Amino acid sequence: MKLHETRRILVTGGAGFLGSHLCDRLVAEGHEVLCLDNFFTGTRRNIAHLLAKPNFELIRHDLAQPVFLEVDEIYNLACPASPVHYQYNPVKTIKTNIMGAIHMLGLAKRVKAKILQASTSEVYGNPVIHPQTESYWGNVNPIGIRSCYDEGKRCAETLFFDYYRQNNVNIRVIRIFNTYGPRMHPNDGRVVSNFIVQALSNQDITVFGEGAQTRSFCYVDDLIEGMIRMMNGPDSFIGPVNLGNPGEFTILELAEKVIRQTGARSKIVFKPLPQDDPLQRKPDITLAAENLGWAPTVNLEEGLERTISYFKTLINTGGKNV
Repeated sequence: MKLHETRRILVTGGAGFLGSHLCDRLVAEGHEVLCLDNFFTGTRRNIAHLLAKPNFELIRHDLAQPVFLEVDEIYNLACPASPVHYQYNPVKTIKTNIMGAIHMLGLAKRVKAKILQASTSEVYGNPVIHPQTESYWGNVNPIGIRSCYDEGKRCAETLFFDYYRQNNVNIRVIRIFNTYGPRMHPNDGRVVSNFIVQALSNQDITVFGEGAQTRSFCYVDDLIEGMIRMMNGPDSFIGPVNLGNPGEFTILELAEKVIRQTGARSKIVFKPLPQDDPLQRKPDITLAAENLGWAPTVNLEEGLERTISYFKTLINTGGKNV
């Protein structure tokens, strides 16, 4: 199918942080977009501006149950993606990961749709190699408090490749590294949103451990570009492929940047490191560069500026009109 042709595209988790940005992009490109969400962590606020668009449709549905639609492409993003949310109901999280993958792969098989799985850098666990390459099998605790997410995503990848090998389903698998930007949930417990909300409220900024653990932060627009390039890329390249920004920062460095860019009077306080919290995260994006011509373009300072602006508006309006 040529790229300029209008396609009917299903985005599961489409009212979430990443899903809503993806819907924005696909609607703007003129595709017929079906946004599916059960609003466990997604919100109508994220997609309210799209509801009047003739090529956008919202479907309230829980992906743990089958759904029958006619589509050309599926982006499977549905799953709580922050520790606060996925640990709140771990059984629900793993059911969404596994049953959701089974139901979407079954749909793709029936209607011969191309399907992309939004996997995660968490499949690498607490890595013993650095940076992480796609060939690394990971170091994951299968029975820990994060396992509902980590192992759920790993099993979903297994399902995707089994459907590809057994049923010739046209799959794509991406592994998303820490992504941030407007529309992050203010209470999702992720480090960027946590620090910004705390700083804008002039509260103490909470750093776990000594703040020496590292993360690589990718701005949402860069991630969405990589995701769409992967979906539209050659059928010979199905992944998995890392999508993230290889710029590496300690958590303490991030806290200091947020304080500086918000002009906050916040102090940094230290708390014990959570169980199974990875000490290092940095993607090797060689495969994405070679096969998709993709690399992030937004640096951390610029991305933080845009994200801080969003949260200022969110806080000033009490969560409305954003």
